[in-house]
Amino acid sequence: MGSLSPSINPRLVSQATSYDPVSFRRVFGPVLTGPQARPDMTGACRRSRRRAVYAMKNSNEDFVNCDSEWKSKFKEDFEKRFNIPHISDFFPDAASYPSTFCLSMRTPVNEEFAEGYPSDEEWYGYINNDDRVLLKVIRYSSLSSAGAECVDPDCTWVEQWIHRAGPREKIYFKPENVKAAIITCGGLCPGLNDVIRQIVITLEIYGVKKIVGIPFGYRGFGKEIDEIPLSRKVVQNVHLSGGSLLGVSRGGPSLDEIVDSMEDRGINMLFVLGGNGTHAGANLIHNECIKRGLKVAVVGVPKTIDNDILLMDKTFGFDTAVEEAQRAINAAYIEAHSAYRGIGIVKLMGRSSGFIAMHASLASGQIDICLIPEVPFELHGSHGVLNHLKYLLETKGSAVICVAEGAGQSFLEKTNAKDASGNVVLGDIGVHIQQEVKKYFKEMGNPTDVKYIDPTYMIRACRANASDGILCTVLGQNAVHGAFAGYSGITVGICNTHYVYLPITEVISYPKIVDQNSRMWHRCLTSTGQPDFL
Repeated sequence: MGSLSPSINPRLVSQATSYDPVSFRRVFGPVLTGPQARPDMTGACRRSRRRAVYAMKNSNEDFVNCDSEWKSKFKEDFEKRFNIPHISDFFPDAASYPSTFCLSMRTPVNEEFAEGYPSDEEWYGYINNDDRVLLKVIRYSSLSSAGAECVDPDCTWVEQWIHRAGPREKIYFKPENVKAAIITCGGLCPGLNDVIRQIVITLEIYGVKKIVGIPFGYRGFGKEIDEIPLSRKVVQNVHLSGGSLLGVSRGGPSLDEIVDSMEDRGINMLFVLGGNGTHAGANLIHNECIKRGLKVAVVGVPKTIDNDILLMDKTFGFDTAVEEAQRAINAAYIEAHSAYRGIGIVKLMGRSSGFIAMHASLASGQIDICLIPEVPFELHGSHGVLNHLKYLLETKGSAVICVAEGAGQSFLEKTNAKDASGNVVLGDIGVHIQQEVKKYFKEMGNPTDVKYIDPTYMIRACRANASDGILCTVLGQNAVHGAFAGYSGITVGICNTHYVYLPITEVISYPKIVDQNSRMWHRCLTSTGQPDFL
């Protein structure tokens, strides 16, 4: 999908770097994020003061010229942005039908139900279209509160409601006319097979007979690759192993070629499993289908071990990745503590693997230094990582370092190389730290025993644990419910323990990164006992 990359990546990058992500976005992020136009709240409501926690901005402007109606404008804008696209928005004459998903009747839907679906029994398991879930549940009283997310300098409480996920009483596709396709894009992630399995099973319960898998992500829409027929019998046990039944890849055909292929194949439901770039591609497919007048439901399921998708509690694969990382961390700990002046270094892969590194540090209790992309650090100098390592060896006799892949890229030579999705290829910070540690202590005349562990593909390729398996199950089911309810250009996720539908445009508006002022990062620092390395 290389041709889509120029349309995807500039938006993500510019949204992430236009403003200081620590200060400006926390206050006005909910208003200014996303690709579409926003009310200029910054012009109307200038910030009264910049707290110490926002040290990057050193302004003390008075809070002046505030629009007295900014709160109602904010609410209106929020509701407009988070109003999920529906088939009827683009096809006003789209007909609805009684849902074929009814747990009071477990017999699969067949031809005799056409036109008159399916059960005369009343069932109370449907979600009302007006059901909402509260996006933010903490009412901050001050910008100085750890992790504060406010929409104005006084931290005024503004309710932000998003759409609840689940089966609806009315559906907008006749099951006998549906051809559903599933694709898995990007890198491997624990739980892919679990989601595929649940999508297929739920589609069959609705009565869908034509279900296919598109092999190797968006590349599978090329003419040389055949689709894979799917059924409950095919997917029954796929969740018992890691990887993806359908295969994964980056890149692929152009947008026009993808939609042409979908049209030729008769696909009118597309389920896309992937991260930010994949979702951006799914949104372009949704828009192109609307442009061509194709009644197609495009629904995303966020997939990333890095947990870096906006607005969601967590994404599937994250819990498994943290759990699997414990094996590598424990091995590094044992190696380090069994050696004279031993140092264990574990590198965790992922463009936003800071979340994995933090949670792994908290879970293991064996990490002395945690280095992540969002928090700058120095290797040398009196406050550097190497000097702290020297202190740890003198006091403890050993040390363990956990470093996220994207950390410390300023220390490495830039190549400007990019992968098939258009992402910058990151340098190997783990190897660099290993070499610097060896060199530092050798020059001091007091060498150390350094053990370096990179568990990258062991983490990505393993089977989902029980926690992720449950999450995958519900996400897969709700993806199908959303498609049949007539929604498109949406993704499904978990927010404040509830399952929700979100517009793809909002979850890809900028990358989710670790907040240095968050309680989670503070907990990590308390657990490791590390100082500020600047």
